[in-house]
Amino acid sequence: MEQELVALATAGATTLVQQMATEGWAAVRRRAAALLTRRRGDEEEAVERELEQARTDVIAAQEDGDEDVAQGVTVVWKARLRRLLAEDPEAAAELRALLDEVAPQEQQGAVRDIHNTFSGGVANGPVIQVGVVSGRGSLNVQPGSTSSR
Repeated sequence: MEQELVALATAGATTLVQQMATEGWAAVRRRAAALLTRRRGDEEEAVERELEQARTDVIAAQEDGDEDVAQGVTVVWKARLRRLLAEDPEAAAELRALLDEVAPQEQQGAVRDIHNTFSGGVANGPVIQVGVVSGRGSLNVQPGSTSSR
């Protein structure tokens, strides 16, 4: 269960930071602040201000070509979401609903086939190319083949 919550917090933080540069940010900011302060509603405005400051930092960094800031902001919000989910497991359903609304499954990294083709030279072993690995997978390599799927 812990891995599932970590994955959910990671997806939540990543989506949150990605949404900072969109036109729908204001609605996402309000919903995220409400989620993060589920049990402490009086802090919602403060969290909204923190989110807005993070957005300002991310946008300024993007304009300067600095990707490290977005990664750092993602780490901060991932930690906040992990803490929330650990303290209040029921918040997971609300976070999933928010993610489904702002980044539907087909946009959250749809599974695609990856094809590797080798020509010329010698291939002495399997080559694995992946984007996201989850669940169980298999690699089928047939002796003498020049491509695998």
